[in-house]
Amino acid sequence: MEYYDKNFRLGVLGGGQLGRMLIQEAINYDVKIAALDPSAEAPCSRIAHDFVQGDFADYQTVMDFGRDKQVITVEIEHVNVQALKDLRDSGVKVFPQPEVLEIIKDKGKQKLFYQENGIPSADFFLVDDKAGMAELAHEMPFMQKARTGGYDGKGVTPVRNEEEMNQGFDCPSVLEKFVDFEKELSVIVARNEKGEMETFPLVELDFNPEANLVEFLFAPARVGVEIEEKARAIALKTAEAFGVVGILAVELFLTREGEVLVNEVAPRPHNSGHQTIEGNYTSQYGQHLRAITGMPLGDTSARGASVMVNLLGEKGFQGPVKYEGLNDVTAWKGVYVHLYGKTQTKSFRKMGHVTIVSDTLEEAQKTAHQVKDTLKVVAE
Repeated sequence: MEYYDKNFRLGVLGGGQLGRMLIQEAINYDVKIAALDPSAEAPCSRIAHDFVQGDFADYQTVMDFGRDKQVITVEIEHVNVQALKDLRDSGVKVFPQPEVLEIIKDKGKQKLFYQENGIPSADFFLVDDKAGMAELAHEMPFMQKARTGGYDGKGVTPVRNEEEMNQGFDCPSVLEKFVDFEKELSVIVARNEKGEMETFPLVELDFNPEANLVEFLFAPARVGVEIEEKARAIALKTAEAFGVVGILAVELFLTREGEVLVNEVAPRPHNSGHQTIEGNYTSQYGQHLRAITGMPLGDTSARGASVMVNLLGEKGFQGPVKYEGLNDVTAWKGVYVHLYGKTQTKSFRKMGHVTIVSDTLEEAQKTAHQVKDTLKVVAE
């Protein structure tokens, strides 16, 4: 059945902003998307062709949701993998494949996968609890990452001294040795069922230190050609090792010695690719849709320089959302606002993003800082 057939249904596990932007792309191809999410107020709830409120971690819920779909994809990793395996065995196409999700949703399995496949990554230890971490106190400093359940900076904390160790998570974790990095980078790879692959140009990420979330994204990354080629080669090797079908975001560290190391990966559209909607000939959402429905992969070339600003809820505000300065920034040249449809804000919650497209990165950066200073996400 072709993707534009009136009976074709694409199911998405997760109804957040990633699913919402995938739906906005799918409408162009008349692809009908159904979304499953626990929240009745999820961003997809008002624009999906079908919306089901339910737990995507529950086996029976996922089975019931997926039975009448031709293809199932995800916008979050923390889903019921066994249900996806059984749906695939019944004839439903599942991309990314359940085995890929099984590895990626567990940060310990991720790290072991990199080790087994010769993919450069930071040194690490696996522990079951705080007692196991205490036995490795002599290895401090390290980042503690909960093996499962972490998302958007949650489940990650630095451990540099005894006090921070006592405040750490008492759960199975990865202890990752600190990396003395110069920049955080990302490459998004698309891979289809034929094994054909395309990469988006390398981008650079600038994090909010308090929230541990991306605040700015710069495209292109401010690195030399050699680093860009090295990052692209590692990203392609990683996608090929997984055999993933769909989008794979490969987050990277550039060390001060010029090494490129894989930090983590995400088998879905990703925050480090939002700027591609306006900044590239094919967006990450269009490319993911192409890869999982059998369309040809698109041209990922950049139209120009671009910068993305994440719209985070202002610290100390909680309640019905209010956007201060929104009308001001929408009047500026090259500024594209994306609001995610979330009605309630809280400190550092992702509420939207703004992409600035310009002829030069310097011009885009200047406007991006003006956007950040002008557009504030507060509560009524």
